[in-house]
Amino acid sequence: MKRLVTVVGVLGLLALMSSIRLGISQAGENDAKDIVDTASAAEQFKTLVKAVEAAELVDTLKGKGPFTVFAPTDEAFAKVPKEKLEALLKDKKALTAVLTYHVVPGKVMAADVVKLESAKTAQGKPLKIVVKDGKVTINGVNVVKTDIVCKNGVIHVIDAVLLPPEDK
Repeated sequence: MKRLVTVVGVLGLLALMSSIRLGISQAGENDAKDIVDTASAAEQFKTLVKAVEAAELVDTLKGKGPFTVFAPTDEAFAKVPKEKLEALLKDKKALTAVLTYHVVPGKVMAADVVKLESAKTAQGKPLKIVVKDGKVTINGVNVVKTDIVCKNGVIHVIDAVLLPPEDK
């Protein structure tokens, strides 16, 4: 009988601990960061955050949304020739066009992306989406991490900077 009471007591304690953890987890979800704060907190998006600040898009991407951001890493920005990147950071209109080409209005999770062939960006031009051998590319750029959920949307990490097609 004593052993049964001990087992029931341990099970009760485990149940209590689980419910406490669930409560913390749910509270954490309610306090989720927006897209800008999430990117700022990550070590891999320093250049992206600097570009968003230079283009004065911080308030927009902190807004209600929802937004889907295909976020290039610092390594992705390093692939852009230094002179071109510096010039882009100084040209607010061109920088805004490039950055908004990485944003799709709405919250498009990975499970939704794989069902699409294209998605219209906030910049106005569409992105071409290809799913092959279980991998997703956006305009030929690899999606390397998906579904970083933020309170105003979602971030998908890409390994190169997307450049919008030039107007003809």
